[in-house]
Amino acid sequence: MTDITYLLWDNQRLYLSVIYDLFNREVISYRISKRNDVPLVLDTLDEAIKKRDVNGTILHSDQGFQYTSHEYHATLKQHGMIPSMSRKADCLDNACIESFFSHLKTECIYLKEFHSMDDLEAAVHKYMEFYNDRRIQRKLTYLSPVQYRKKVCA
Repeated sequence: MTDITYLLWDNQRLYLSVIYDLFNREVISYRISKRNDVPLVLDTLDEAIKKRDVNGTILHSDQGFQYTSHEYHATLKQHGMIPSMSRKADCLDNACIESFFSHLKTECIYLKEFHSMDDLEAAVHKYMEFYNDRRIQRKLTYLSPVQYRKKVCA
């Protein structure tokens, strides 16, 4: 599953693109940019492709312009990935990743005062490591996403 959210700092927006694994709730890849555009999504996708064998993977998104672009679909096809998209005006299809964004913002972003965009970016990087490696989840039998994946796939 993939989506984009924005993070505010000093009346400026940073855009966070995430690819999220529904199997174990792990953030597979993410990118931060000052622009909400197709290159942001492609960079996030490229990072995921470098980390995992993605052939045959279904990647779900909303119908944002980035995910309906020719470049995005060509990249998915090139790597044997299958696109899946939400129905129009059906926000429930993306509830899982929206829930993740809510956790990120309430557990990290809203709790701190950032002095620069670099500080905000560093906090996001630190949170992603925490979320994947140490943040336990009841639905994952009280393991972190990475611990759960290693246990189940062992």
